[in-house]
Amino acid sequence: MKQSPQIQKVEPEKVIAERINGWAAMIGFMALVGAYLTTGQIIPGYV
Repeated sequence: MKQSPQIQKVEPEKVIAERINGWAAMIGFMALVGAYLTTGQIIPGYV
């Protein structure tokens, strides 16, 4: 007998949390690129 695939619903809170996490990661990456372009250091203030 053929079984139909089980579809699991994702909780809306998890979707929102992942979207915020992705947004924060993109902002952090852009801050890293901006700091590198303006100072020439990967972490400004450290050697």
